[in-house]
Amino acid sequence: MSVFLALMLQVGPAPVIQPISPVPDELYELRRRNREAEDRQDAPSVADSKLTNCIALIDMNPEAAHTDASRWLDRAPLEQKASASQCLGMALIRLQRWEEAASAFTQGRDTTIPAAQMQRAQLGAMAGNALLGAGRPGDAQAALERAQADAASAGNILLGGEIAIDRARALVALGRDEDAKQALAAARTSAPDNPQAWLFSATLARRMGDLVAAQEQIQTAARLAPTDPEVGLEAGVIAALAGNDEAARKSWDSVVAMAPDTQLAATAKSYLAQLDGP
Repeated sequence: MSVFLALMLQVGPAPVIQPISPVPDELYELRRRNREAEDRQDAPSVADSKLTNCIALIDMNPEAAHTDASRWLDRAPLEQKASASQCLGMALIRLQRWEEAASAFTQGRDTTIPAAQMQRAQLGAMAGNALLGAGRPGDAQAALERAQADAASAGNILLGGEIAIDRARALVALGRDEDAKQALAAARTSAPDNPQAWLFSATLARRMGDLVAAQEQIQTAARLAPTDPEVGLEAGVIAALAGNDEAARKSWDSVVAMAPDTQLAATAKSYLAQLDGP
């Protein structure tokens, strides 16, 4: 039955159809702005494209990437300066110029636009890691603590957990094992699928003499990353300390098989030699 026929069959007077009012200009403008915002989200920004190209160049020629990034940073408008600083810092990391990289990342963090809390947290974390590479764990811890707060402001729990792992590294370097233990507990809660959180937790627990916790945590790390030779190496150490030589041998043999001709394999072989020695 058509809509017109249905209306004709209604009991009572026919409804009064109000004329359609014109759409206000403000609504058209709002829709236009919304479409533009959606287009900006779908298409990569100029800064994103430049950063992608920069990272590709770093892999091929970090010196050239450093030169290009410096030029980009000098000429970049405000909305691109954070990405340009990130490019520069990553090139400096590849060149092992840790102090300069930390400065570049910090500059990038400080020039992010107010709405870019996520980028601010990421750049802060990069600065903290560069400071760790520079042998400045105290400054690294402070930078990573700020980055973790920025991640919380951005509502990114996973990123906050990953930053907590790096904070734990800095805290261990400062001799603050209990604080590092708490940081790793937070990391395991926020990033439960990150094997590094469980690996570092197991290593710290083992160093602090808690082999029960170390064994539980390394088992979780092995489940999440069964082919990671770092996990295998630590699993062997924990097993050997617990008196389970056969499990230790199996773990270290797997490291040699998974990562031959690496420092990890060389370490595993030295452990195996100790296991077989007098």
